[in-house]
Amino acid sequence: MRLLSVPLLVVALLAGSGFTPGHDPAWELQQSGSTARLRGLSVVSPHVAWASGSAGTVLRTVDSGRMWRSVGPAGAEALQFRDIEAFDARTAVVLSIGTGEDSRLYRTDDGGATWVEAFRNTDPTAFYDCVTFLDRRHGLALSDPVDGKFRVLSTSDGGRSWTVLPAAGMPAALAGEFAFAASGTCLVSAGRHAWFATGGGATARVFRTNDLGHTWSVVDTPIPSGPSAGVYSLAFRDPWHGVAVGGDYTTPAVAPDSAAVSRDSGRSWEKAKKTPGEYRSGVAWRGPNVIAVGPTGSDYSRDGGRTWMRFDTGSFDAVDCTASGVCWASGQAGRLAKLL
Repeated sequence: MRLLSVPLLVVALLAGSGFTPGHDPAWELQQSGSTARLRGLSVVSPHVAWASGSAGTVLRTVDSGRMWRSVGPAGAEALQFRDIEAFDARTAVVLSIGTGEDSRLYRTDDGGATWVEAFRNTDPTAFYDCVTFLDRRHGLALSDPVDGKFRVLSTSDGGRSWTVLPAAGMPAALAGEFAFAASGTCLVSAGRHAWFATGGGATARVFRTNDLGHTWSVVDTPIPSGPSAGVYSLAFRDPWHGVAVGGDYTTPAVAPDSAAVSRDSGRSWEKAKKTPGEYRSGVAWRGPNVIAVGPTGSDYSRDGGRTWMRFDTGSFDAVDCTASGVCWASGQAGRLAKLL
């Protein structure tokens, strides 16, 4: 889906593997050095993270965020880089969104000094939203429906080349259904499984594959859907435990059923007992805990996404964490924060 871009960046670092009992997290604001709106985010280690966004922007840090360097592809200023997936300090794949040739994938192997264009969409009806990697070789990228079905790209060489997968194994899309290019997390993976989330149609749904994107199943979620509403972000701690967040970005302060959880690999979803209550565009696991972010604030859950507590009212778009519990968040207008 085409979300309009407004300049801004937020980066947040969390230490440890979980929230201290009885201690609410808090953001420590920092300087970003960028005015781009960064909706793409990939955290590699406690020291290395990448972010991407408007005006062809790609940023990289290798010193825990003390300094971010602009390393985007030359001549890409007109592109919206809504998702980035990084493997280490030198290797990353970035996705630009849009209709027709605006949807592209680039790869770097030298920390952003040079980029190779690995895919450029030539179908005027396709619109790519997000990308995920199941391992260093196998990845998938998701387009909004083409001829009544979501379209999926596949790579088996780390993003150096991409192939459109056959549509035979994809369930039909609902009328008006699409994915949200809000935080690079409409398509995610864990182990050999991948999931993508939707909105726009009669129900907000989650699609699931366990064969590298060749066949998919789909289920409804309890998160309300509408022309600008649905599931905006997914996160899976492992192949079984998932969290979904969303709402309606046109009414960000009102989303009473904005979170759901799955304990069976996304085969079914249950509404959270206490949701954030407002639109959330990004979600990530931090050990057994979960963080959700959006334009009206940030929330955390200590019980796997079943109940949520607000801890900040600042604007964020995306959040990502390492396996060791170091997390960052990104968003608008140069905002940068560290979670204490």
